[in-house]
Amino acid sequence: MALSVVVIPVTPFQQNCSLIWDDATMTGALVDPGGEEDRLLDVAREKGVTLEKILVTHGHLDHIGAVGALARTLGVPVEGPQADDAFWIDQLGQQARMFGWPETPEPVVPTRWLDTGDTVTVGGVTLDVYRAPGHTPGHVVFVDPKARVAFVGDVLFAGSVGRTDFPMSDPPALIRAITETLLPLGDDITFVPGHGPASTFGDERQTNPFLR
Repeated sequence: MALSVVVIPVTPFQQNCSLIWDDATMTGALVDPGGEEDRLLDVAREKGVTLEKILVTHGHLDHIGAVGALARTLGVPVEGPQADDAFWIDQLGQQARMFGWPETPEPVVPTRWLDTGDTVTVGGVTLDVYRAPGHTPGHVVFVDPKARVAFVGDVLFAGSVGRTDFPMSDPPALIRAITETLLPLGDDITFVPGHGPASTFGDERQTNPFLR
C-alpha cells in the first residue's frame, strides 16, 4: 500500500486541495476541498479514485467551502478538524458574505472531530493526526509516517507561517505547534501547505525566517 497525492489549487484563494488515495485499493479522500467541487470530482474520476471521506484541517472558508456539497453528493463522512474550530464552521455563511463568495456554501457538519493521537484511514493507509493550533484554535494536520508526507493546512508554508490576525488566533501557539509538534517529526517529511508550493520540514527549519 502506498499513498498517492495530487494537489489541486481551487478558488481565487488558490487553496491547495489534496486528492489522496491508496494505490492498492484506489480508495481515497479529499483534504480541504475549498471549492470547485465539480472539478475535484472530475479529477478523482480521471485518476480512477473512489472517494470514501473528506478530511478537514480547519474551518476557514477557503478550506471547507465545498465540503458540505461534496459530503451530500458522495454520501461520505467528514473527519476533522478539532472541536474548537466549530467557532469557524458555525460561521461559514458569515465568512462567505465577508469575502464576497459567489454563493452561500452548504453547511458543514463534521462526522468526527479529531485531536492529537487520533488516526484516520484512507483505504489501507493510516494517517496520524496532530492538533496544531494558532492559526485557528482547532487546526489539525495529517501525517503519513510511512510515505513521509504531511498535509498541514495553514500552519506552515514554504518560507512563511500561518496568519494569526484572525479571531481566536494565537501567535505563540502557532510557533509552538510548528517547532514542538511538526519539526520533530523529521526533516525528511515533505509537506503540502494550504497555499503555495510544497517544502520539507528540514528546509523550513533551516531557512524559514519566522522560525529563527
